[in-house]
Amino acid sequence: AEDEVALFERDMKEFWIQFKISYGTEQNNQTSALRDLCKETLEALSEKWSKKLKEEDVMIDKIHEYNNEILQQSKYIAEKEEQLTEIKSKLNQEQEQQKNLTDSIQELKKELMKKMEIKSSKNKAAKKKVEQVSKIKALFKEHLALEMRRIPDEQLQFIFRHIDHKDPDKPYVCTLSINEQGDYEVTSCTPPLDCMAELQLKLRETNNFSAFVANIRKAFTALSYK
Repeated sequence: AEDEVALFERDMKEFWIQFKISYGTEQNNQTSALRDLCKETLEALSEKWSKKLKEEDVMIDKIHEYNNEILQQSKYIAEKEEQLTEIKSKLNQEQEQQKNLTDSIQELKKELMKKMEIKSSKNKAAKKKVEQVSKIKALFKEHLALEMRRIPDEQLQFIFRHIDHKDPDKPYVCTLSINEQGDYEVTSCTPPLDCMAELQLKLRETNNFSAFVANIRKAFTALSYK
């Protein structure tokens, strides 16, 4: 029995020795394989991340490039906006000047129309007065020995005769015109009459042309007896 026990113990020892040898070899093989696998994995990961980092570097460079382009575009837009603001300001000034010019033209047109209306009114009044003078011209010439002549500068000349009883053909002359205000104005009188200013004022106040001519004749007649 002791031999069998000894034999069993010896067999067990040999078994463990063989087991340890076998397990150690297998373990070493597994460790080596695992180490190779880790190495390959680390190399693959290193290559992958290296490539990724390079791509990120390229991306960062592109981002910087894009940022620079955006900055340049922003500066360009700011300059154009400033130019546009100046153009708008000038345009507003020109529009204001145009409006002021248009308003001035309208005012001038109104003023011109007003002056034309006044001139037309004066022309009508002057024409009416000329027509009035023309109507009585024949009457005066026939009954009062009065001759009327139109002379340059739109003047009307009155030539009175049969005033001086000593010289019936001697002419007494009075020249009349219509001034810018549309009023009668005596421009000359031969021989001169002291009462002419008074007679002219009365003519302007009454617009009675016949009475004016009659009063002129009376004044010339009274002067002839002096």
